[in-house]
Amino acid sequence: MKVYSYVINIVKNQSAAEEITQNTFVKAMTSKSKFQGDASEYTYLCAIAKNLSFDYFREGQKSVALSDDETIVADGNALEEMLTKETTLKIHMILHEMEEPYKEVFELRVFGELSFAEIAMIFKRTESWARVTYHRARLKMKERLDLNE
Repeated sequence: MKVYSYVINIVKNQSAAEEITQNTFVKAMTSKSKFQGDASEYTYLCAIAKNLSFDYFREGQKSVALSDDETIVADGNALEEMLTKETTLKIHMILHEMEEPYKEVFELRVFGELSFAEIAMIFKRTESWARVTYHRARLKMKERLDLNE
């Protein structure tokens, strides 16, 4: 489920995310000899998923629009739901424009729920680098959200 959550936040398309997640596990199982144990299996799977997601975009299937049949589960407070949806959309729009590596580190930490150590392994950097980069990404996000209000 974590790998799927990570992929859906990259490709923004449910069917593509399901296919990429499935292909991630297939690739991991068929190329297990390439896993050296330097990172956790989850980090290894995210690295594969990231590469497959990039392949998806390279193939020109950049469909990121939400399907018309997607609905928000009502909790009795329509105004709160609308504000949450609007805020979420703003965050995703800001993320879309954010430069790398801030964009990816923010997504890995917030949506992928990865630890700083796992993020560091993906980027082949130190854990301190991952923390600083995430902190800077949060500052950029806050600054841009404040400008949009």
